[in-house]
This record gives sequence, C-alpha cells and structure tokens, in this order.
Amino acid sequence: MSYQTISDISEGIYKEKGSKFIATAIPVENTIEAKKHISEFKKKHHSARHHCFAYSIGVNREEYRVNDDGEPSGTAGKPIYGQLLSKNITNTIIIVARYFGGTKLGKGGLINAYKNAALNALNNNKIIKKERKEIYRLRFDYLEINSVMKIIKLNNIELLNQVFDKNCILDLGIKNKEVKKTISFFESIKNIKIEHLKNS
Repeated sequence: MSYQTISDISEGIYKEKGSKFIATAIPVENTIEAKKHISEFKKKHHSARHHCFAYSIGVNREEYRVNDDGEPSGTAGKPIYGQLLSKNITNTIIIVARYFGGTKLGKGGLINAYKNAALNALNNNKIIKKERKEIYRLRFDYLEINSVMKIIKLNNIELLNQVFDKNCILDLGIKNKEVKKTISFFESIKNIKIEHLKNS
C-alpha cells in the first residue's frame, strides 16, 4: 500500500493588512517528530503572536491534530489541515507563525490567510509517493554481522537505527509486499531474534 507525502521542508508566506503569515511544511513519521518540529519552530519564530499547526500521520490519517493557538476557534488549524486533505498527503506537518500587523482580519480573513500560507508552503514542495513499510527489530550476535548486512544490502532494505556491540540491534523498514520473503532470509541466520515493532 502506498501513500503521498512531501519530499522535503519548504516555506510559504502570505501577507494581509500588515500581518505576515510564515508557514513551514515538514515531512514527519510520527507525533514525536511533529512535536519536536513545533518546539523548534516556536523558538525560531519566538516573537510571533501565534504558532498554529495541523498534522496528519498514517496511511489512513490514524493520527491527526489541529491547533489554533489562541486564534478564534476553527480559523487556523482547520484551514491548514484542509490543505493536507486537498493535496491528499499525510505524514506531514504544517506550522504557521503569525506576526500581527495591527489590523484585525476577522474570521473569514484569518481562514483565508492560514489556508493560503499553508498552500504556498506545499506549492513550494514536491509531492511524492511512498510505499507503506513495516518496522522490524533484529537482535543477533556480532559474529553474524556480515550475513545480516549482506541481506540488507542485496534487498535494498531501509536501515532506520543500529547498535553494534557484542549483541547487535538493527531496526529496519521493510516494504509490505516484501516482508515474508525478507524475514525468511533473516530466519536462516543462527540465533537471530526478529520482532515486529509497527507499521509505517
């Protein structure tokens, strides 16, 4: 199963009656990443009046959140999230900083501003298709490292995390359709422990 997301980090700017809306669109894999980016964005734009955001995570948008950060309810987070829906993308967060220009925009003006800032950020990015993966953890003795790495290299498996010690731990992203075949390769290695962590 595949899904659409963005390829990189991008920015968009929208100005209205002196207020400036700066949007950043970022690809993310989980809520921990999303929260980290929100924290970093707030530090970067510490003098902004509001930091509103929306994110969607999972092939079927299993996790999502919208936040108005003090703006009138429904005027910021929802219009930002609406752009994720209209582009049919997930595993993405869009954060928008508002620098207040002294003139109130009203609900309609705010909705339009946050929507356009988010849209500009997405238009400055590239939408890509990604294969859904399953995350597995391998535990094995260091003596088996060459056999394990050979399988990873030959099958072009994504290596997400690694700990090389007397006992080694590797986290791998394996495409759904290749899980059965790939796991059978690893099972041929002596004393290897294979654990399914999650779907991605």
